[in-house]
Amino acid sequence: MEKVRKILVHLSKESSVPQCARFVQSITGHFAGCQDDQVKVCCSLENNRFLLFGHENGKEGTEVPLKFLSNTEAATLPADVVSSGVDVGVAVLLQSVNQKVLLTRRAANLRIFPNVWVPPGGHVELDERLLDAGLRELQEETGLKLDPEAVSSQLLGLWESVYPPMLSRGLPKRHHIVSYILVHSSLSHLQLQAALCPEPAEVSGCLWVDADQVRAIVSAVDGADDSVVLPGNASPTLCMSEVSPAGRLMEATLPLSVLCRRAPAEGEDWERVSTGTKFALELWLKTLKSQKAVSKE
Repeated sequence: MEKVRKILVHLSKESSVPQCARFVQSITGHFAGCQDDQVKVCCSLENNRFLLFGHENGKEGTEVPLKFLSNTEAATLPADVVSSGVDVGVAVLLQSVNQKVLLTRRAANLRIFPNVWVPPGGHVELDERLLDAGLRELQEETGLKLDPEAVSSQLLGLWESVYPPMLSRGLPKRHHIVSYILVHSSLSHLQLQAALCPEPAEVSGCLWVDADQVRAIVSAVDGADDSVVLPGNASPTLCMSEVSPAGRLMEATLPLSVLCRRAPAEGEDWERVSTGTKFALELWLKTLKSQKAVSKE
């Protein structure tokens, strides 16, 4: 038997034996058909396999362009891409005690989503738990070292990520399921900011966003064609930290309008918040609303 080299997504439907997901396979399409953009699923990480199976109380996933990939287009994909399967990623929404979350801008030299704002995250290594993988990536990218026993966490949702994110911008090269984990810190964002030491090869900027700013960001729905109107209660600029090539942090300002850009349908990408991140931020807003409702009881 060939040794496991990386963690891949496996699918089970109606109690069937889990099968390794194919690269050209839409995960949401597998569970919900071609019409639904989101589907409820359960997940578990067992024996270096990331298992997804349908369940009415599961987490949310979302649509990817593979639903619209024709057989002719699929036949033109390189053999090594088609045989690569669906990888597993993890991203950490780090929430400070004063209810701000950390976003990082991917370095300009990265091949996948350069200059795009995302939570810290990356791949899951063999024999890792999702939380451990997320905290490892958080430390590698930002220098923040958090003890998994000293934080509380919850799985927000799953995002099916394909790169490029639209067929109009090229045929798929990467296919992931990203687990978004909300991690609660007992420190303020200023205390966490003081400990930031980003890796410049991966991160070119850092910023903390609050609920009002997040509402503005998620209001810019990717794929919509109406004009984006920024809420009046959101500041038009944000304080951020630019990361120098040597890893030093320099204070700067960033227009909120940059974070409210929509994903381009064609051509080169630009600085924006990734579509998957917007999905996770929407789920985060729901958790804040639930927390406030519980605190009032």
